[in-house]
Amino acid sequence: MRNTFEKRKKLIYDFICDEFYVPMKFKEIAMLLQVPKEARGDLKEVLESLEAEGKIHVTQTGKYMKGEANKLIGYFQANARGFGFVTIENEEEDIFIGEDDLGGAFDGDRVEVVIIKKPDGKRKEGKIVKILERGVTKVVGYFQRSKNFGFVLPDNQKFQKDIFIPLERSKGAVTGHKVVAEITSYGSKDKKPEGKIVEILGHVNDPGVDIMSIIRTYDLPTEFPEKVLNQAERVSSPVSTQDMAGRMDLRQWQMVTIDGEDAKDLDDAISIEEDGERYRLGVHIADVTNYVQENSALDWEALKRGTSVYLADRVIPMLPHILSNGICSLNAGEDRLALSCIMWIDRKGNVTDHKITETVIRVDERMSYTSVKKILEEQDEAECERYQELIPMFERMRDLASILRAKRKKRGSIDFDFPETKMILDENGVPLELRPYDRNVATKIIEDFMLIANETVAEDFFWQEIPFVYRTHDVPDEDKIKKFATFVNNFGHSLHISNKEVHPKEIQKLLAKAEGTPEEDLISRLALRSMKRAKYTPENTGHFGLAASYYCHFTSPIRRYPDLQIHRIIKETLRGRMDTKRQEHYESILPEVTQKCSELERRADEAERETVKLKKVEYMKQHVGEVFEGVISGVTKWGLYVELDNTVEGLVHVVNMTDDHYDYREDTYEMVGEHLKKAYRLGETVKVQVLGTDDLARTIDFKIVEERHGKRTGDEADRK
Repeated sequence: MRNTFEKRKKLIYDFICDEFYVPMKFKEIAMLLQVPKEARGDLKEVLESLEAEGKIHVTQTGKYMKGEANKLIGYFQANARGFGFVTIENEEEDIFIGEDDLGGAFDGDRVEVVIIKKPDGKRKEGKIVKILERGVTKVVGYFQRSKNFGFVLPDNQKFQKDIFIPLERSKGAVTGHKVVAEITSYGSKDKKPEGKIVEILGHVNDPGVDIMSIIRTYDLPTEFPEKVLNQAERVSSPVSTQDMAGRMDLRQWQMVTIDGEDAKDLDDAISIEEDGERYRLGVHIADVTNYVQENSALDWEALKRGTSVYLADRVIPMLPHILSNGICSLNAGEDRLALSCIMWIDRKGNVTDHKITETVIRVDERMSYTSVKKILEEQDEAECERYQELIPMFERMRDLASILRAKRKKRGSIDFDFPETKMILDENGVPLELRPYDRNVATKIIEDFMLIANETVAEDFFWQEIPFVYRTHDVPDEDKIKKFATFVNNFGHSLHISNKEVHPKEIQKLLAKAEGTPEEDLISRLALRSMKRAKYTPENTGHFGLAASYYCHFTSPIRRYPDLQIHRIIKETLRGRMDTKRQEHYESILPEVTQKCSELERRADEAERETVKLKKVEYMKQHVGEVFEGVISGVTKWGLYVELDNTVEGLVHVVNMTDDHYDYREDTYEMVGEHLKKAYRLGETVKVQVLGTDDLARTIDFKIVEERHGKRTGDEADRK
């Protein structure tokens, strides 16, 4: 049998190597060689074997040729539905990998891939031929024990196989434990991966275990090494006269911090005065680099973490609390070292002059967003009386922020106003209430002032031609923006594209036109998805979303490493130490630093997002059977997505739409009943009952229980 197979392989290989052979598809080869239909499976097996040996390859059009295909190297991103994509560095388009072409790869693996076809020119399809490096070596999940062995059901839905655990390697885990399993074998097509338990986090119902599972999944560091803590302790001494030497003394300037009620790491303070026809705006940022010296244990640990991570019930800080909540935090009434960006801004929002300098400051009041909102929007009597001396300052802030916002809007800056979720938890981490974060006049003031400071600092150092860390956001991919333009045409909207590019102003105009319509939310989300992800780079390529030519992150060195790196560069420049040697030093380290910080930011974002999803599921689990009012936020062939006022989104699966057989109409994004002709469209208000939740998949299922009220009016859309 084996000899027959090898003879067939030689015959087919010789045929393809023949000088008169013209590249053919499988069906053409079968017909030419007169292979009967019942034997074509054997032919396919022979061709696959030759391909696996690298003797032949399949072209993008599905034709067989001799020789090995061009191989590309990239990272595999799995999808929970079985397929995936390979991202190739410096390539615009990801390569689609079908379920049969995964080659045993798991999410995050570094792989070698060959292009097998590009049907209709729509997308590249490939096949993974080699796994170069495993992306996942440990898996967090739910342990299930049987008589003679156990399994770990991974929390990460992209890791599509359960992990087999021999009992002698289970560490005594029992059914219901959340565990960390180290993978010892990745298995094969017919064999599950195998592993051993290295940590038992606790029972699935124990308080805090849910969040700890996410922390372990994303490999977030929870403890600081003793050496780092000792160093933080040593440098955290009060500000001395010696520390203030050579700094601009601003302790007499009126200034405040404005943050959330529960914030403890206060890294920015604001001062504002009217100077003739101009405003003098001061954005004063904690001078963290005074305490975190380059290449110190504190510095290496901060770089390793990259950013603070804000989870539902805890913060995993970039710096130890003694620094982040202590000497680096701009606490009211205490002398603090700062790096200040002082800007003179005219009545049109133009920065006519600026000064970046080392300072010593003393904050007058620690304000909250709520208090400032009460003063400026509600004229609350008690708040106005308490902060009477500061009211003129807050009014100047409101006026200048409004001018800056209008200027940004005029140049085309895009403002995606998606509601973030505010979670109220009890002492055990159980969610008691979910609601949208209040984006009010106070939050906008701080946002506007941080943006202008970041732009001013970035432009200053760009023109000095000094190595720097920029926050860049590239122009959207041409194919994605074309697909998005086609999509919005279905709703009677248009998107102007010139020279194969779109200007942010055009997206801004589109979002303004869509405001108040049923499709507003979907268009906003798809506009965001059509864009690239912002990142940190040593080169300045501008920020598309902000329509800004220069942008950086300067304002949060307590919680972001790029800001800390920027402060170091600024201070060396101010002190005249940025000589050729130091410039060469930064040119050599910044590419790696920026790439690492971008990756760590992404990790933090994903962990934060998963925590919110988890708590939403936990909250809705308490309300199974209850009825809520919501808005249809998405329509797909598998059902309707409905978003509630508390920001929770759930799925009304088509199998639970039992009053009729519903068809999905892609061109109009609606579900229409075959017999009763009832239609469900984007933006309609419906009442839904919570059917159930899935802790592992972190999904929520709804069922429509009442006739919908019709499309949202513009007023209803504004209130959402």
